[in-house]
Amino acid sequence: MRWKIKPETDSLITTNLAKELGIEYTLAKLLVQRGIHSFNEAKAFFRPSLDNLHNPFLMKDMDVAVARIETAIKANENILVYGDYDVDGTTSVSLLYSYLKTLHPQIATYIPDRYEEGYGISFQGINFAEDNNFSLIIALDCGIKAIDKVNYAKEKGIDFIICDHHRPGNEIPAAIAVLDPKRSDCDYPYKELCGCGVGFKLIQALASKRGETIENLIPYLDLVATAIAADIVPITGENRILAYVGLQVINSNPRTGIKAMIHQIDKKALTITDVVFIIAPRINAAGRIKHGNYAVELLTETDFDTAVKFALEIEKNNTERKDLDKIITIEALQQLEENNETENFSTVVFSETWHKGVIGIVASRLIETYYKPTLVFTKSGDKLAASARSVKGFDVYEALEQCSEFIEQFGGHKYAAGLTLTVENYPKFKAKFEEVVKNTLPEELRTPEISIDTEISLSEINPKFYRIINQLAPFGPQNLKPVFTAGGLRDNGYGKKVGSDQTHLKLCIIDGVHQQTYNAIGFSMGDKHEFTSNGNSFKAAFTIDENHWNGNTSLQLVLKDLQED
Repeated sequence: MRWKIKPETDSLITTNLAKELGIEYTLAKLLVQRGIHSFNEAKAFFRPSLDNLHNPFLMKDMDVAVARIETAIKANENILVYGDYDVDGTTSVSLLYSYLKTLHPQIATYIPDRYEEGYGISFQGINFAEDNNFSLIIALDCGIKAIDKVNYAKEKGIDFIICDHHRPGNEIPAAIAVLDPKRSDCDYPYKELCGCGVGFKLIQALASKRGETIENLIPYLDLVATAIAADIVPITGENRILAYVGLQVINSNPRTGIKAMIHQIDKKALTITDVVFIIAPRINAAGRIKHGNYAVELLTETDFDTAVKFALEIEKNNTERKDLDKIITIEALQQLEENNETENFSTVVFSETWHKGVIGIVASRLIETYYKPTLVFTKSGDKLAASARSVKGFDVYEALEQCSEFIEQFGGHKYAAGLTLTVENYPKFKAKFEEVVKNTLPEELRTPEISIDTEISLSEINPKFYRIINQLAPFGPQNLKPVFTAGGLRDNGYGKKVGSDQTHLKLCIIDGVHQQTYNAIGFSMGDKHEFTSNGNSFKAAFTIDENHWNGNTSLQLVLKDLQED
């Protein structure tokens, strides 16, 4: 594990900010690291406001999209809201469907079947639209590369509006409107929206034309916050505002479907992390194990008792998903051992029996063991489909571009992508991908890195310090929970392995200078017990959290790594 401490901030700026805000120097440093240099910038950061959202009409084609939807409503056309089967896709569809339903009765939803149709817009989906007299399809979280599909729809007299956030190819589909902040010809100020975020900008534009304010749209932000969390987009700029207010909605007055899911868990207030690990997997499980329609039905249901039944069904799907991903991860690790591929620069595995719905999760699991760009393939019809995941700093999308001669289609982001290829091209692709990674992955990116905000003394940690850190939330990419380091630490002799399988490490740490003790937990760090029990001093990398036990609340260090002092 590599430790990388962030560069020191400008001491004058940091000192002035600490004085202006009346906070400790360390806390001011955390703000300066996040680009906050003044009282007003700090205020905007700590109190994200919907007033600071950008005008949706700054997005290329927004005026055209709004005009076409308004025409469809006036002409009483049937509108099909089409989206991907993952969390971002199903929340996007639920958001736009729910809003349009308040304006127009002829609205329906369509989520492609993961196995029959694959990712994104499908010919089957367009045929469904034709058979059922839909003249307008609004695609969310997909479509930016669907050149042939959009042309096919055009031939049938069906118009497309595309709302996507993935990187476009060299050609933009010939849709009526293409909303994607990542278009090179789009001047929209914020480029990192998720699919549901783009969908929200569309309803914001539609609402403004009807004299509605942003306050009217707050009930939709629980969906946007869920998508932001699940899609692991940067929690900066607009995303931070939308996630911040969306979390408030989730914790105060969420839609019936989300309320039904929360109803099953024992948690008073959810954080973004809870949304990532509790809400998102359950929504995802519906699309992974059964069909994304289940997720849309849950998220658009208004009767609580019905929603609870849906949520229970989805909970079963989630349990099944967990069992599947465990089994497939074990099989994939065995395959790497048997093929003598554990020393490769990349991880590429395949089995035609693996469940397509969990291969993305399995790819992430494999990175936990072998820290390398990873692809997990399975059979999909007569093709092979894969989910790709990457390591910090490596652009897997660009790596796939370099292998495109062997790929049928692909799409995604820097750290996650999906692709399909023919069975006969699999060995050639695998060899080429290994070569690309070998030649382009720098040595320093081949071991996991802990990015540390700053060194502190444990004596700085108190309830006020923790409260202010918490105000930096919601945490996520580009606004991660602060990681600290401290040295001169020892265990008081009562450190032990904990957990049913003894894989975790519980310590009571003595700060060598002040002789105070601090509780600490290191998840999956049981193997470090010997290192801490020899009486030698060590340094730790950690975050700070609350521990709730038997009705008591106390601060604890959540260990990331330990090193010799």
